[in-house]
Amino acid sequence: MSVTLSASKHLKLLRLLKSPKPSSSLLLRRLCGEPDRQPPKHDDEAIEATVTQALELLKQTPQHDWATFQPLHALLFSSNPSPHVLVRITRRLPSASAALNFVDYLRSNSPLQDAQVLSSAFLAVLKLAKREMDSPEMLSELYRVSKEWKVPLNVKAAVLLIRCFGRAGMVDESAVVFNELDPSLKNTHVCNAFIGVLLKAGRIDDALKMLDGMLQPESEVPLNDATADTFFQALLKKEYKGMWLSVEETVELVLKFGEHCVFPSSIMIIKLIARLCRGQKFNQAWDFLRELMKLHAPIEATCFNLILTELGRNGDVDRMNSLLREMKDADIQPDKTTFGILINTFCKLRRVDAALDVFKRMREGTNGIFVQADVVTYTTLIDGLCKVGRQEEGLAMLEQMRSLKGCAPNTVTYTCLIDGVCKGGEIDKAWELFDQMLKSGCSADAIVYHTIISGLSQAGRMDDASNVWSKLKEAGFHPNTVSYNVLIGGFCKRNMLEKACEIVKEMEEAGMKPDTVTYNTLIAYFSRAGDFSAAQSLMKKMVKEGFVPTVATYKALIHAGCLTGQIEEALKIFENISKSKLLPNTIIYNILIEALCKNNRVEDASSLMEDMKVKGVKPNTSTYNSMFRGLKEKNSLEEAFKLMDRMTTDACNPDYITMKILTEWLSAVGEINKLKIFLRGHSLSPAPG
Repeated sequence: MSVTLSASKHLKLLRLLKSPKPSSSLLLRRLCGEPDRQPPKHDDEAIEATVTQALELLKQTPQHDWATFQPLHALLFSSNPSPHVLVRITRRLPSASAALNFVDYLRSNSPLQDAQVLSSAFLAVLKLAKREMDSPEMLSELYRVSKEWKVPLNVKAAVLLIRCFGRAGMVDESAVVFNELDPSLKNTHVCNAFIGVLLKAGRIDDALKMLDGMLQPESEVPLNDATADTFFQALLKKEYKGMWLSVEETVELVLKFGEHCVFPSSIMIIKLIARLCRGQKFNQAWDFLRELMKLHAPIEATCFNLILTELGRNGDVDRMNSLLREMKDADIQPDKTTFGILINTFCKLRRVDAALDVFKRMREGTNGIFVQADVVTYTTLIDGLCKVGRQEEGLAMLEQMRSLKGCAPNTVTYTCLIDGVCKGGEIDKAWELFDQMLKSGCSADAIVYHTIISGLSQAGRMDDASNVWSKLKEAGFHPNTVSYNVLIGGFCKRNMLEKACEIVKEMEEAGMKPDTVTYNTLIAYFSRAGDFSAAQSLMKKMVKEGFVPTVATYKALIHAGCLTGQIEEALKIFENISKSKLLPNTIIYNILIEALCKNNRVEDASSLMEDMKVKGVKPNTSTYNSMFRGLKEKNSLEEAFKLMDRMTTDACNPDYITMKILTEWLSAVGEINKLKIFLRGHSLSPAPG
């Protein structure tokens, strides 16, 4: 096998990928190295004595006198010289130049001209030269000398030169060594070395040509595991230039190797499946896995876990179950990660009971194999339970963790529970858990501080929230904008404007500017307080700072305008919403419609209802109730009947307020039958709590 380096950029893989399958006889591996023939133990002492004596003589004698120095000649050649003696002497000479002179001495004086001995001695020269200088130029000169002296390279020498030239970027020199090597020595080990050089140089066309020859049924150089690792490591390393094979083409190559019962390492297979999954190619990854199983490749649970993770991200539980069945059929045991993926997926889908079933199977074991749940598994379950309002079960699981050896809850575990009980309104329990966490040796991080500050602020316990805020800063953590906004919001809800302003000032001094949430929180406060002017001023400042008002901003301002009787100003702000390309929501329309109806401007309110229809904003029961009140005040029965029909068309159910307004009004004017007909098309919404 010889190689002529190609300059083409693209080699079609058709021939390579469609080459015939190997016959079973060619699956036998050729030995890739040349084992050193070790002398029998009883001869070793004699050999060592001869080597030591020879080295002493060589040291005492100038190199130009070796050929005429009879004691040396007698020691080495008086009887049949041992190859082990001659090679060992070469290896232990002090320099490459001395070793080269010794090989020349052997070549010229040894009565036994053994090519294998000379080749092994020359290998020692190459190794010494590489250690001394690692100079490709020196090795190139030595290779020239070997040809001049007609000393053939052995496999190890050829591989050394091919790799050294390759590392130096001298790929053409590597090719010369390969092509000039005795064909009988071009075994798999040599071919693998040369393929590695070609791949690292980005000459994938030439590497594929080599591989094509090795894949042929008549090839005397079969593939082995090292071939696969060499090839696929190069293809999966981004730093190798010229690696243009797509992931699909690489998959085809792996399967072609598999037909020869040769596979890349498990790590390489895992990396390839991971690459397919990252590219959203789940089906290809799954098909690849199936083909590998048919070929009896060494598949690990990790391969399945990668696909399960991607399916879990998409919430595709049915396909996850299918993959698990295939995993079971292949007799591949799920590991801790497998169970973790399933539990995490079910928890994210809020199917906590399904997650608990997986947890139970994990602990009870399958086929006699038990998987111990770790802190991550328990924490995932606790978080899932808390997110569906099952905090008590989460707390019970925490106690279970504390009773297990090596599974103590960590800061993340406590944070999940603290968040859960805070959202459930159990602030005292959150305090208790926080204290328990610190006593157990878990250090509080910024997230747990933020969680408990948020819970306390939501509950209106601002003194406690301020204390935790101080502890957060004492612990060396720097609050972020979200944390500042939580505290500002809490103070505003408790009408503690001065405290809220202190936090805003502290925020700015810490180098953080108020954001949209900060401004909206303060604008909402002033709107509730009826300070329309302050709310407007804040919005102007917000815009000046480069923030775009949101629907929430406009809602708060419109509410403030209506609350203070400045309906025209509120309507102007409403017009600005359309100019800003935002869509007003039902709440904004309701605020304006209610204010207009209270001010006897029912026609304007009706116009807004038509505007809702045009913009596709659906009115709710509160919208209709405001309109019914306004129409009742004007005794506009016909308009009320039309509105009742529209309410039926919109499938908007009346509530007890609707019933109260209409019953009082229609009974008084003798139109109670209209109300009965209206109610046939509706179910009554619950009364407001």
